[in-house]
Amino acid sequence: MDQETRTPLTRRRVLGGTAAALAPAIAGCSGGGTDDQPEPTTLAGAGSCDQCGMVIDRQPGPVGQTYYRDHEPDGHDPPAQFCSTVCTYRYQFAATDRGWTPQVTYLTDYTSVDYTVRQAGGGRVISAHLDADAFGAAETLRVVAGTDVEGAMGPALVPFGDDADASSFAAEYGGEVIDAADISRELVARG
Repeated sequence: MDQETRTPLTRRRVLGGTAAALAPAIAGCSGGGTDDQPEPTTLAGAGSCDQCGMVIDRQPGPVGQTYYRDHEPDGHDPPAQFCSTVCTYRYQFAATDRGWTPQVTYLTDYTSVDYTVRQAGGGRVISAHLDADAFGAAETLRVVAGTDVEGAMGPALVPFGDDADASSFAAEYGGEVIDAADISRELVARG
């Protein structure tokens, strides 16, 4: 092939090819992207929260869902579904105490949606997003905790897929940015 007919090897092509080659390996290491990992589902019309019983699609704020290995929620097919990130973690802590192993937990990823924060009842509430594509795997998210923005269960734990988005939210509404995997029982109990 002569020089004129070759596609030039640019930095963008090299980086794109490298990323495409590494993506399957990274997905396998993180547990994401494998055929056996279930996808998030849409929670609109899903019914009640498996932790507190509140109707999920009538609540503001971030929501969650968890698939467990070898266990299912009572009364419906997986995943276990929650009206808030607080309920997601409360249920997960109790399930872990019973010997259940989470396969994957999904939380609303506010980086992936156009959200609103509005005044309501003397405080601020953040919008809910229930479509399957609004969720991110918890191990990939950063959470703003201790904010003055509320969800279904009071002060919300607000997840973001992008660290800069989480930091910006914390700068505007207070709180601290932490990894979703570092949410503790004590933090959830503080509400």
